[in-house]
Amino acid sequence: MTSRRLRGRTLAAVAATLALTLGAVACSSDNSSGGTGEDALAGSDQTSLDKYTTDDVTPLDQIDTSNIGLIEPGKLYVGTLSDAPPNIFIDPSGKFTGFDNELLRAVAAKLNLTVEFSATEFSSLLAAVNNKVYDAGSSSISTTDARRQTVGFTNGYDFGEMALVAKNDYAIKTIADLDTEQRIGVVQGTVQDDYVTNTLGIEPVRFPDYNTAYANVKSGQIDAWVAPSQQASGQVKAEDGVAILEKTINTTNFTAYAVNKDNQPLIDALNSGLDAVVADGTWNTLENEWYPERQVPADWKPGSKASVLPAS
Repeated sequence: MTSRRLRGRTLAAVAATLALTLGAVACSSDNSSGGTGEDALAGSDQTSLDKYTTDDVTPLDQIDTSNIGLIEPGKLYVGTLSDAPPNIFIDPSGKFTGFDNELLRAVAAKLNLTVEFSATEFSSLLAAVNNKVYDAGSSSISTTDARRQTVGFTNGYDFGEMALVAKNDYAIKTIADLDTEQRIGVVQGTVQDDYVTNTLGIEPVRFPDYNTAYANVKSGQIDAWVAPSQQASGQVKAEDGVAILEKTINTTNFTAYAVNKDNQPLIDALNSGLDAVVADGTWNTLENEWYPERQVPADWKPGSKASVLPAS
């Protein structure tokens, strides 16, 4: 078991190195987003358009955690990011934390599993999950149909928001008004990469991580950054002369944890744990802790269709 764990970490390191190499070629002329042109801002509601959220979940006491395909029994190995607050990051004490990771810890606790996080680049995360380097991926992952060709997903635990980040005096104020005259930054492999490349028809400047993308906005190397709004909120500081000029909510592709698509038992187990932390108020507590000013869309809720959010 130890050798398998070490082998997994070696593969993760190789994948991360490859991602950095690709990210450095930021102005590549080919479409490196790997997307299909799904309009991530088309909007939806769970009642009429959601094809994937399960009607209900298996009761927790019926989950056999000895048979959910983990790399190591009793432990959930998770690939995540280190630089994307408030969702997924490493705090000053060296702890992996943020809304997504703390929620996953709570879900795992319902299943009596411990969690071990490892940092990686987003562009390599889904492939690593598919190859069972990790049991799961935690990275505010939007569940597009294209990504479902590579990995499986749990039910949603968050909704999506896209943001336009630029200097305070940037003339363009909405994502829809961006054009090929601007240098637009994205993090490689994200929904924002796909959206800018395929929906807007703009060849973006691609970066391997959120810190680098934001640094290039501050320095003026790019005109704007199309970002997940949660990560933008964690990066933007007023003293930098940079602002979030627009936030656009979408629930078309909810945010979920990625799992090897052939490991349905683990997906089912995590779904059961997710409904449990929704029901006991943990989801509400973490939502209020990490997003104290955010409004949850009225037509969206975390977990299965049968999940029940306690009154706030």
